[in-house]
Amino acid sequence: MGIKVVLSCFYVLYLFLFFVGFPGSIEGRLLLTKKPDPKNAAATARWLVSQNSLGVLNTISSDLGGAPFGNVVSFSDGLPNKGSGIPYFYLTALDPTARDALKDDRASFTISEYPIGTCGKIDPENPTCAKITLTGKLKLVDKNSKEAEFAKSALFSKHAEMKDWPEDHSFQFFKLEIENIFLIDWFGGPKPLTLDQYLHASLNWFASNS
Repeated sequence: MGIKVVLSCFYVLYLFLFFVGFPGSIEGRLLLTKKPDPKNAAATARWLVSQNSLGVLNTISSDLGGAPFGNVVSFSDGLPNKGSGIPYFYLTALDPTARDALKDDRASFTISEYPIGTCGKIDPENPTCAKITLTGKLKLVDKNSKEAEFAKSALFSKHAEMKDWPEDHSFQFFKLEIENIFLIDWFGGPKPLTLDQYLHASLNWFASNS
């Protein structure tokens, strides 16, 4: 077999793994879709949340006298390309973030386009590399509810190793009840976007651009 054929085979295998997922990678993490037009703020916001897998969750620290505390966390808003727009988390009170939320549920969650891989070589702070901050209340999900089942499916489908996290750490499902949305996806400052517009953005966009 010629060297060009071998290289071609490796290239095809690489593309397959890139779009389907490398072994041990976060399921759904690499299922990229086309970035929405910056003029469509609602679609851009939902795309950012749907396609991402991590962000910085900020709480009011009970250990630091009420100072803000940011923590990098994994999240999911639903099954791949079928997001609800609501971020769900799998947290333990052994970590400050969950402890803070159980005492003061005010929180914000910031997500960048940069980890998705669609910003190119520009700096993450460049306005054309979109970012969103969702502010609201970080609430514990009732473990006996249908919502807990949804959160479990959403998180475990995207972060498979969560299923094997230690039971004695008492991980629980949390969600961010969104009250305010701050979106930057181009020059000119934040885009006006209401919660209703965000939650009811057309999901036909995801289906047609998958």
